[in-house]
Amino acid sequence: MIKLQTGKKIISTERAAFIMGILNATPDSFYEQSRGSYEKAMKLIEDGADILDIGGESTRPGFEDVSYEEEIERVVPLIAKIRKVSDIPISIDTRKAEVLEAAVKEGIDIFNDVSAFEYSPESIKIASKNSLSVIIMNNQGKDIKSTNAFFDSKIKFALKNGISAGKIILDPGIGFNKNADENICLIKNAEKLGKGRYPVLMALSRKSCIGHITGRPVNERLAGTLTANILSILKGCTLVRVHDVKETLDALNVIKTVLS
Repeated sequence: MIKLQTGKKIISTERAAFIMGILNATPDSFYEQSRGSYEKAMKLIEDGADILDIGGESTRPGFEDVSYEEEIERVVPLIAKIRKVSDIPISIDTRKAEVLEAAVKEGIDIFNDVSAFEYSPESIKIASKNSLSVIIMNNQGKDIKSTNAFFDSKIKFALKNGISAGKIILDPGIGFNKNADENICLIKNAEKLGKGRYPVLMALSRKSCIGHITGRPVNERLAGTLTANILSILKGCTLVRVHDVKETLDALNVIKTVLS
């Protein structure tokens, strides 16, 4: 059994990793099937997601900024509606302190910031004050050494600002400011990320690096994604952030059965 601190909650699973289901409350996310609202959230939960990651601004290559007002309008009513029927841990995928603060009022558990607190440095105080877990995403390092140096700096910042070590999750930032070979190197060396001291999240689902390896368009990258996620889990990652929850659950159940 593995456990994970998600805000004030501790979740556990008998499988080899937790599944974070992606819910994009956006009109322009790179994978159309991830776009949706309440019904999509309920489907992700039904399919076996352990955590929901909800975002109101696409971070695909070439994305356009969304005002914090529009982002709040997209995500906050959705979170409120989910909270009426489920206590599943919810992660808010945002760079903006205003969005984080609004989402906190609806009962989120995790702050997932692709800018690693650089866009809104004050957001770390909001996360600390509200006992949130935080996902630190590497948006700069391109190999294990530079990625771990980036993580060291951001972990120190988080600890200094009141985030406990048990509430820190690391994301190598696959697809962010990295070429295909750099992405593959980080996947191959997942066990070295954070020097093995923190839970590692892999967000590989249908990304361009999977397309680079397989030669498949985004709608045909499920098999490649599942394989990459399995390899990452066997290398030691604790969470996988995915579009395809049901299929990922099947893969994890096979790992659990065969390797038990």
